Amino acid sequence: MSKYILPVSVFGTVFGCAVLLKNHVTGGPCPSQAKIAGKTVVITGANTGIGKETAKELAKRGGRIIMGCRDMEKCEAAAKEIRGQTLNPHVYAHHIDLASMKSIRLFAERVNKEEKHVDVLINNAGVMRCPAGKTEDGFDIQFGVNHLGHFLLTNLLLEKLKDSAPSRVINIASLAHIIGEIDFHDLNWDTKKFDTRKAYCQSKLANVLFTRELSQRLEGTGVTVNCLHPGVVATALGRHTGLHQSAFSSTVLSPFFTLLVKGPELGAQPSIYLAVAEELEGVTGRYYDVMTEKEPAPQALDQEVSRKLWEASARLVGLESEKPSSPAPVV
Repeated sequence: MSKYILPVSVFGTVFGCAVLLKNHVTGGPCPSQAKIAGKTVVITGANTGIGKETAKELAKRGGRIIMGCRDMEKCEAAAKEIRGQTLNPHVYAHHIDLASMKSIRLFAERVNKEEKHVDVLINNAGVMRCPAGKTEDGFDIQFGVNHLGHFLLTNLLLEKLKDSAPSRVINIASLAHIIGEIDFHDLNWDTKKFDTRKAYCQSKLANVLFTRELSQRLEGTGVTVNCLHPGVVATALGRHTGLHQSAFSSTVLSPFFTLLVKGPELGAQPSIYLAVAEELEGVTGRYYDVMTEKEPAPQALDQEVSRKLWEASARLVGLESEKPSSPAPVV
């Protein structure tokens, strides 16, 4: 029996260290236990991956959950599953296609009409490094879905968010923003040769710039806006990246990916944290790497670029560009 003690002890130590390392790298579970009974949460892309896990956890915490999804069959199934698992009957599936301005407007119109308040908006849906393509309105698919779609949706729900203050807007960005560049001469890849990696990074930089610009425009309203990098998460979002499509990556690299890449449940923790943490009340315009506040890339801090992007986005989606809101008077 004693000859097995050392191997078992070594295995246990290695396994324990691996678990601790993975928790350190992935951020671990949301530290806040705050409940959100009576609050309404709108989440895009909520039928799978991070969005679904976020919806489930916030439903557990008592929220009224509006799941915005393109595939209604999957969305209805996910909503039913979440209702059953959480025993929260207030989980609803609504249709939204972020590649269609018409669909976004119909979704926002329904939410504004049917919901008494919107306390949290989580702009979660996205596409990643997909082939060249255009949205229904002629935008590059990644810039259109990842940035312009959520830009329009957020603006259409702003009055409801203001009326519900204190409220929160959470944008899912990415570490990829650090190598992103905004090409104002060709935002939608109409003339230059398409590069899916650069297109994705541009859209993620746009998420951070949008977060910072909107936070300034909403100063004094009680609506906070923050963005986050969820970490490296194994979801369907990465289906176009080519990982594990070779014998080398699937056999040699797979153990390292397993250690460093987290599943959707852990991937959802940063979104949950930004949505519920009481210590973040009033915190706005920040970028979080998982659940740690960090300074974004220098190009994400350029106020002139963020203003210019806002104005360009407003023109593209048919919204009038407005000047930054003045701070509310101190009484």
